[in-house]
Amino acid sequence: MQTFKSSFTRLLIVSYRLPFTIQQIDVGTELRQNSGGLVSAVLSMAEQMGQRACSTTKIHWVGHGDTSLEQADPATLENDTFVAHPVFMDEEVHNGFYYGFSNDLIWPLFHYFPSYASFKETDFQYYQQANTRFLEELTALIEPGDLVWIHDFQLMMLPDMVRQAMPDATIGYFFHIPFPTYEIVKLLPRTWRYLLLKGILGADVIGFHTTDYVQHFLQSVSDVLDLPMIGSRIVLPDRSVVVKDFPISIDFHKFNESSQETDVVNTGEHYQQLLRHNKLIFSVDRLDYTKGIIYRLRGFEWFLQHNPDWHDKVTFVMTVVPSRDKIGQYQELKREIEETVGRINGRFGTIGWRPIVYSYTSLTFTELLALYTACDIALITPIRDGMNLVCKEFVASRHDQKGVLILSELAGAAQELRDALIINPTDTQEVADAIRQGLEMPQSEQERRMVNMRKHLQNHTVFRWSHNFLTAFNDVLREQPELETDLPVQAFVRSFEESRQRLLLLDFDGTLAPIVNNPADASPSEVMKNVLAYLAESSEVVVISGRNRAFLEKTFVGIRVHLVAEHGAFLKKPDQAWELLDLSTDDWVGSVRSMMTPFVDRFAGSFIEEKETALVWHYRMAEAEDIEGQAIELANQLRGASFSIPLSIIQGNKVVEVRAAQHSKGTVAHTILEQKSYDFIVSIGDDTTDEDMFRQLPNWAFTVKVGPGQSFARYRLARQHDVEVLLQQMSNVLVTNE
Repeated sequence: MQTFKSSFTRLLIVSYRLPFTIQQIDVGTELRQNSGGLVSAVLSMAEQMGQRACSTTKIHWVGHGDTSLEQADPATLENDTFVAHPVFMDEEVHNGFYYGFSNDLIWPLFHYFPSYASFKETDFQYYQQANTRFLEELTALIEPGDLVWIHDFQLMMLPDMVRQAMPDATIGYFFHIPFPTYEIVKLLPRTWRYLLLKGILGADVIGFHTTDYVQHFLQSVSDVLDLPMIGSRIVLPDRSVVVKDFPISIDFHKFNESSQETDVVNTGEHYQQLLRHNKLIFSVDRLDYTKGIIYRLRGFEWFLQHNPDWHDKVTFVMTVVPSRDKIGQYQELKREIEETVGRINGRFGTIGWRPIVYSYTSLTFTELLALYTACDIALITPIRDGMNLVCKEFVASRHDQKGVLILSELAGAAQELRDALIINPTDTQEVADAIRQGLEMPQSEQERRMVNMRKHLQNHTVFRWSHNFLTAFNDVLREQPELETDLPVQAFVRSFEESRQRLLLLDFDGTLAPIVNNPADASPSEVMKNVLAYLAESSEVVVISGRNRAFLEKTFVGIRVHLVAEHGAFLKKPDQAWELLDLSTDDWVGSVRSMMTPFVDRFAGSFIEEKETALVWHYRMAEAEDIEGQAIELANQLRGASFSIPLSIIQGNKVVEVRAAQHSKGTVAHTILEQKSYDFIVSIGDDTTDEDMFRQLPNWAFTVKVGPGQSFARYRLARQHDVEVLLQQMSNVLVTNE
């Protein structure tokens, strides 16, 4: 793993839980840190940042503190490595935030259990208040040069809160559970999903376990926030956010070495003796409906029913770790598990053989490793799991290169551990077949599969996970692109430079000029006007817009560009009069106006613009909550009506426009294209109407969509400002060649 010196001076970790306990010692108390994977990863990350070499710089960890810490001496909240910063809040707020919104809504919903989700407005308010309490602790702590790394679904709103309070902060965010499809996210009330996604986007780097979760998140951001995306970057007006998969892992060396210790070996042998050296299947989960425990038991039952030759030869050791068992839903799950275990044992067991050895308890580290190394099969079958580290721990523990991993395809780890037997956890027959396959798998095949999985985990440890996250931060800060685009800029500019017959087809609003609330105020910058004037000296520059003739002529006075008004209805070449290209009748105008007028009356701030060949309903300045839905309703009414000629009804950027169907940006682009043999063509636009233009151009042309949304264009520029930068680069290459 490559090492480097990070540019950050301190590491601040923020998570719901503090990974510490206050313990009594001979003289007073001390802070004891847990030995979990996240703590190990954080220590590794701090070492990469150079903190461990500096004894005066410690890792600061902000997390919820229970009441026992309120009276603690601040000196006891610090050890040689960490400083703990407990966040205290009212019990009512904490219960609504943690047990309510986080665990009774986000947890079931994002694990695809919507029927278990509880949607309470008061819980959302508590969630906001709790995130604000974390913010208050952080703002008193953050210094320039700090790296703030926020964790998990309890703190989705916190990154943006920190960004608003401290705009220059460097913020990371990692989501430890599955991020679901937009169809699930859409179940959240509009305001909630907007604020949660906006909250996460306060970070500079956002991490998920898998590429699927990344794509689900990007889709939700696209649908809810309508932001442009360039590859893995979400582009905001003033910065961009990197979204990547960082599969979390384990300390491979710890499990590999510890599994060979004498206590572990002896304990494993003891278990095998107790079970009469039967073949051993093992699973361990905390009590939760996402773990698929009932389906797992049904799969084992199916195996026993259809494989009587295996009776009295195999034992399933199933450990369930207590969790939230004071909650009715979890009590019911525990009851169902125990009833199912009892039924299966009663159905198939004998005096000398119990098919399932079930325990509801926590395991010591030695006991866990002993079962990992003693079993023949690890049966890991969650219905949904962000990653699942149990399967990785099992593989890392198998220094003997034996054993079979049966793994749910719905666990994030299934995308990495492809040599496992991958099953659907709800398919009882498939689970049963995999159990038989695992029990009968030749040792040579076990070794081949296990060697491959162990090699992967050796190369993808928890330390690599934290290293990759830190590297992403440094890359973001080091590589802020001048242009947010997927266009191959160097090849594009070179093609432009080497060509002789150049055609530039450029939209106006949102492309040459920024979108503004009042359309009459829209104007290109002086830089943009100068660049267009210079490009027009050696290229055919066509401003192709929905604007009327008077506006375009006034805006581009003195600049020798071609002007196309009203989406192709009019064309004006330099130093020539306007040509009317649309020869259709206008007897449809009155009917369309009468259909638009009620919407103007209902929505203050909206208005009708009457062009020479089109009518447009503008609603950018209307503040009604359901205004987009009303725009769709108007468009549908217009499409369902009968008119004297075919009309195009276009839903553009905060407009609904109606014009004759025989002309469009596409038709006029085609007309211009036929006039010369161009060897360079670029078309840039941001609106629905520009898609007609993109479709008409040859495949080799550079078609560029500005901003978010689906498009026929080959490339994308994220912002209107990027258009100006790109045109400047084209202009500069011409200046250089003079």
